[in-house]
Amino acid sequence: MRKQSLIAIAALCFTSWVPNLWAQDKPKVEEGKPVEYRFMLASLKVQVVFTEYEGDKKLKSLPYTFLVTTRTRDDNPLAKIRVGNRVPVYIGGGPGGSGQAAQAYTYLDVGTNIDGWAEGVGPGQYRVHLNLERSWVDGNVSVPIEKAGATQNVSSPEFSQPIVRQYKAELTPILKDGQTLETNLATDPLSGRVVKLEVSIAVLK
Repeated sequence: MRKQSLIAIAALCFTSWVPNLWAQDKPKVEEGKPVEYRFMLASLKVQVVFTEYEGDKKLKSLPYTFLVTTRTRDDNPLAKIRVGNRVPVYIGGGPGGSGQAAQAYTYLDVGTNIDGWAEGVGPGQYRVHLNLERSWVDGNVSVPIEKAGATQNVSSPEFSQPIVRQYKAELTPILKDGQTLETNLATDPLSGRVVKLEVSIAVLK
């Protein structure tokens, strides 16, 4: 009888110990979940290329290369590029001199602005978030500056006003290491020229 009681107690202890053992092993199973790629740290060399065409003729190609570090749980690094010039624009006034209003100008910022960040989405795959803005001077218009009472025989000074064109886009392409993708194509409504945009990435080892 005593032997049977000991066996019963041992069986009871074993049945209560097994669930506890399973519960202790459960976190190890959770650790085997798929890796959260969007929080994996990597450094990417990103290249953005603006290419302008007139029909089939390639007019210009402007590449911009910069480094982007992917986001993590604690940080979301942002890469920024600011390249350009300040272009003077005539806004009024005369040629100057005694009793004359001086010529007045303002300045426009013309160039390229790029903001970007990236995150992993899978093995060797990255989503690149890009905010792009490009403006450029394309030709000019001559604006005469005439004095009051000037005759046709008197030449008047002129100031060339720039024509400033703009291109803006927000893109989120998913790229593999070493991949190049044509992500956007836009046609200028006035000149008919086409702007193509290519994005490529390379993971820094």
